[in-house]
Amino acid sequence: MAWLLLTESFKLGWLGIAFFLVFWVMLAYLALPRLHRIFTAIYVPDYFIGRTRTSDGLLGDPVNLAVRGSDAQLREAMARAGWTLADPVTMGSAWKIVTSTIARRSYDRAPVSPLLLFGRVQDMAYQQEVAGNPAKRHHVRFWRTPDDWLLPGGTRVDWLAAGTFDRAVGFSLFTLQITHKIDADIDVERDHVVATVMAANDAATVETLVDFSAGYHSRNGGGDSIQTDGDLPILDLRKLHAIGDGS
Repeated sequence: MAWLLLTESFKLGWLGIAFFLVFWVMLAYLALPRLHRIFTAIYVPDYFIGRTRTSDGLLGDPVNLAVRGSDAQLREAMARAGWTLADPVTMGSAWKIVTSTIARRSYDRAPVSPLLLFGRVQDMAYQQEVAGNPAKRHHVRFWRTPDDWLLPGGTRVDWLAAGTFDRAVGFSLFTLQITHKIDADIDVERDHVVATVMAANDAATVETLVDFSAGYHSRNGGGDSIQTDGDLPILDLRKLHAIGDGS
């Protein structure tokens, strides 16, 4: 029906185009998200499987990085590595990223969409804009792990993260909403985050849980292809002196 409206609306003039826009908004932002929430509540597991979830319940970006250290140590390490803390999602920041993307103006603190892990939205997100274009950016979301929580296998970490590279702005395959499209090889972005932090923080160390998950090809919540080898680097920042951290 959406395709018929798209192809036939232009024959009806401006009234048909206006009707199609209203139909698209209702379909993309009301109907499809509601259907996804219903269906994913039935068939998507509610326990940790190494994947985040979108606000509509779809499986989102994979967890591909872990961190040991305090909030202050993590913030200090990311700042030293040249990462910028993203603005929270508000009506103002959402409109600013739309206008900056259309005009190709820099917005280095552009917000990232909310993803859920442990039933809550990321605690913080960092990014690096590419060539002053808000449509392209490195970005990584961080979630603090619950108290006494262990990774499968028994390893303790303080933070879990999902790093991906935004390559363009487009439409979600699953909801038809306007969203960022990510590069399929998420391991490249994972390794970029680790490399920048290690290069800027002499006290940081890293170990890797090899084959933390089986390597796989899949899609994220926007319908973008993703592939990973399943390794999980763990950045240890506990020896990093952070201002106000008392360490």
